[in-house]
Amino acid sequence: MQQETLASKPHYEVLDGLRGIAAIAVVIFHCYEILTPDLTQSPIAHGFLAVDFFFCLSGFVIAYAYDSRIHQIGVKRFFVNRLIRLQPLVLLGTALGLAGLFLDPFTTSPVQEFGWGKIIIATVCSVLMLPCPILGRYENVFPLNAPAWSLSMEYFINLVYAFVLVRITKKLLLVFLAIAIAFIVWTGWHRGNLLGGWNDITFADGYARVLFSFIAGLVVYRFRLTIKNKLHFVFYTILLAVVFLFPHFENDWLTEILFVVVLFPLLVAGGAGTHVSGRVKKICTFLGDISYPLYMTHYWMIWILGNYAATSPGERNLYLFSGVIFITTIVLAWASLRFFDEPVRKWLTMKIKGKISNQQS
Repeated sequence: MQQETLASKPHYEVLDGLRGIAAIAVVIFHCYEILTPDLTQSPIAHGFLAVDFFFCLSGFVIAYAYDSRIHQIGVKRFFVNRLIRLQPLVLLGTALGLAGLFLDPFTTSPVQEFGWGKIIIATVCSVLMLPCPILGRYENVFPLNAPAWSLSMEYFINLVYAFVLVRITKKLLLVFLAIAIAFIVWTGWHRGNLLGGWNDITFADGYARVLFSFIAGLVVYRFRLTIKNKLHFVFYTILLAVVFLFPHFENDWLTEILFVVVLFPLLVAGGAGTHVSGRVKKICTFLGDISYPLYMTHYWMIWILGNYAATSPGERNLYLFSGVIFITTIVLAWASLRFFDEPVRKWLTMKIKGKISNQQS
C-alpha cells in the first residue's frame, strides 16, 4: 500500500533532467582540471558547484519520498532503502577505480608506488564510505573514486535526516537553516571558495555544503515553496549552465554563496513547479537515470587522462583523448545502470520483500 501511494505521487522530470545536466557538468569540469588546471582559465570553472545542487535536490526529494511515511516504515527500512539505492554504485565505482589503478598504461606499478597494504586499506574504506587519504593522489579522501566524498556526505545527512530533521517542527527547521547559512558563509569566507570537501585539508567543508543545501531542499518541500510555472526545461538548463560556466576569480566566495544559497533553491522550486511531456520528458528521464551512474563511474578515467597529460602528448591529442573519455563516460554510465545498478537494486529489493513476508507469515 505504501509503495502504491508513493508510485501514484507526481514525478519531477525537470529535476531529473537538471540532475543529469549537473552530472555531465561534473565530468566536463574534471576533464578541464587536466586540460586547464588554472580555474581562472577554465571554461567551466564553477562546475564543482554541481555537488551543492545535488545536495539541494536530495533534500527536496528525500522529504518528498519519506516525510509522510518514514514513521510507518521505520528508520531501519529507510536506511535499507537508501543503501539499496546508493551502495551498488559505490561498489562499482570502487571496483572501476581499483581496475583503473592497475590497468592505467601511463603510470608505474601501483604496488611499487603504494604497496599492497595501503591499496587494500583504501579499497575497504572506499566500500565502507570511510575517508582514507593514504594513496597521495592530491590527498583525495577517496583516492580510488574521488567523487565518493560527496556520497559520504549524503550518508551523513541521511543519518541527520532520519534522527533529527524529519522529527522537528517547521520553525525549528528554519533555525537549523539559519545556522547552516552561517556555517557555509563562514566556510566560504575562510577558504575563499566553496571548492572543499574532497581532500583531507578541506574535508570538513563538505559538512557545511551538505548541511545547508540539504536543509534548503527540505525547506522548499515542507513550506510548499514550489513555483508553479510553464517555463521550458531548456530555460532551467541555461540557468544552471550559467552557474557552471561563470568565470572563477580569486576569493570569489561571495558569488558562489549567492549561487548556492539563493539560486539553487529557486531552481529546485521552479523545476518542481513545471512539467514536461513527450520527447523532452524522455530526455529528462534519461538524464536523470544516468546522473548517479555517471557521477560514480567516471573518475577512474580522469586519473588516466591526468597521467596521459604527464607524458606531454600535445594539446590536440590531449583534447581528442578527453573527448573520447567524455563519450565513454556516458556510455559506461548507461551500461552501469542497465546491466548492474538496476538489476542489483531489483534483486536486493526482492530479497528484502521476501524477508519481510517471511517475518510477517
